[in-house]
Amino acid sequence: MTTSGTKKSLARFLALSCALWTMCSAAADDPVARDIMEKVDARDDGDNRLSTMQMTLIDKNGNKRVRHISSSSKDFGQDTYRMMLFQSPADVQGTGFLTYDYDDHARDDDQWLYLPALRKTKRLASTDKSGSFMGSDMNYSDMTSRNLEDYDFTLLKESMLGDHALWVIEAMPRSEDVIDETGYKKAMLLVRQDNYVVVRGVYWTSEGSRQKYYDMPGLELIDGIWTPTRITMTTKAGKQVLHKTELVFDNIRYNQDLDKALFTVRQLERQK
Repeated sequence: MTTSGTKKSLARFLALSCALWTMCSAAADDPVARDIMEKVDARDDGDNRLSTMQMTLIDKNGNKRVRHISSSSKDFGQDTYRMMLFQSPADVQGTGFLTYDYDDHARDDDQWLYLPALRKTKRLASTDKSGSFMGSDMNYSDMTSRNLEDYDFTLLKESMLGDHALWVIEAMPRSEDVIDETGYKKAMLLVRQDNYVVVRGVYWTSEGSRQKYYDMPGLELIDGIWTPTRITMTTKAGKQVLHKTELVFDNIRYNQDLDKALFTVRQLERQK
């Protein structure tokens, strides 16, 4: 075969491989599961929200560190801006975290971290987002919503949690880039059928045998919006608990008159 013929054969092989990969990827996605996850994504989570938050970090020996945070968020069309300001203890006081969560799946979310000791704001690159958020079991990618187009979803089964019926859905990243950015190779999500809230989840991390277990033991209807009031994330290696983070939300208020100027890097750097 000539060199030209070899190149043409290779080109046809690559084209066929891409076509087969596209077909396999599409086949792996369950339309029923995707419809459920689209309803999860579209669920009303409030607009112009203020709250306070207590973050408790618990090590494998049960030792605790408690942090207090004020939080605000505002919707701009389909995009959501969020600001978190650490109030105490002294070693994190004045630290601020700003997120622009874009609805457009083709656009990377923006995140900035302000460190008062350095008087410096760091804009997080996508390669930083799999790192731990302020020493917690959440990473920076957990602080924004997932882009549904980055995953194939499969409805595994239906289950019960107390009196509530659940769908159990597997989420598989469609690319290595998504795994690198989020730090998760796979997730199993438990969605309540009555309100489309993800109340439990298991996340397989990129770090060997480690898994993270998400739970929502506190969920209340506030101003007609299903609102998490207590969340935990636990990191395990097998059955051994390595670390746990508990978030408790209080003073939750929706429909506040929040100015867009509150959600800027300039405002972030004004914290003391």
